[in-house]
Amino acid sequence: MTDMATSSDLDRVITLADFEPIAHGRMAGPAFDYVAGGSWDEVTLAENDVAWRRFRFLPRVLRDVRTVDVRGEFLGRKAAIPVAVAPMAVQGMAHPDGEVEACRGAAAAGIPYILSTSSSRTMEDVAAAVPDAERWFQLYTVQSFEYSRTLVERAEAAGYRALVVTVDLPVLGRRERDVRSGFTLPEMPHVGEADTLGPSRYGALEMQRGAGLTWQWIEEMRGWSSMPIILKGILAPADAARAAELGVAGIVVSNHGGRQLDRAVTAPDVLEAVVNAVAGRCEVWADGGIRRALDIVVAVALGASGVLVGRPFYWALATAGRSGVERAAELLREELLLALPMLGASTIAEIDRSLLASAGS
Repeated sequence: MTDMATSSDLDRVITLADFEPIAHGRMAGPAFDYVAGGSWDEVTLAENDVAWRRFRFLPRVLRDVRTVDVRGEFLGRKAAIPVAVAPMAVQGMAHPDGEVEACRGAAAAGIPYILSTSSSRTMEDVAAAVPDAERWFQLYTVQSFEYSRTLVERAEAAGYRALVVTVDLPVLGRRERDVRSGFTLPEMPHVGEADTLGPSRYGALEMQRGAGLTWQWIEEMRGWSSMPIILKGILAPADAARAAELGVAGIVVSNHGGRQLDRAVTAPDVLEAVVNAVAGRCEVWADGGIRRALDIVVAVALGASGVLVGRPFYWALATAGRSGVERAAELLREELLLALPMLGASTIAEIDRSLLASAGS
């Protein structure tokens, strides 16, 4: 990674897409490819970026939009916009202060920050540096459930408010960019602190299957802490219905950013069916390919409470640290403040299916 950005770098950023080329110039090639890449032929990775754009709006006119409120809500708490920072591994590859700096940016922007198990800073470091942030902890079940439980207990003790369990990684996707580059993740304190894990190309994520994560274990996890549980990585409506029956607080409709099973459906392909299957029993959020406020509007119109955004915040962190993350969120807020009145809506709650025409081909 090269020296951090100057103010002129942020002056050049007018869309989320503008962060990526700047980040590319600042991050080591294999590290950039690890974040940017997908699995197999990267079909799903490419489709994530266009799937939201297939929808067309049916705006309403002559509505009272003199005031516009773009705030969202996650787990009963307001956020400046209906966006949370998705969990992403080893943010120290983007900035020397990694997750601490990213969490500071999210807190300044007024949105939730989800810390990855595969982080470059400990959960306690992040909590101490940004105590007032809306922080959630994302869990991979590496090594054993006993070890995973210690992570959950640490997260609760450090003031994390929700547990986001990633359920779509029984094995690691085939990531050929990383095979070609020989990429290896730097040592990570959350996983690397357990000596029995040993060296691993992907921070022991290859060990997920050995932990044997099943629906039974999700039920068991509910007794590990008082934190509400969110399941991330659900695409099938039947799985969404089962999660709701178990009493989880939320699910994230996600294909893991195109990094797991290639040719999997995208979130907008199934979002409406998932929302119907859940039938109001838990919150539903969407993830993957959100690059514009208009994508957020589509997700909300299809029934999502909000969205998670990943790579653009990573590139923003690499571009300008906390200021980059804050600027990325502000860009989405600015776009929402324009989009809502054009649609005839004054609040996020007024966005519904009636504002969408059928998806294009």
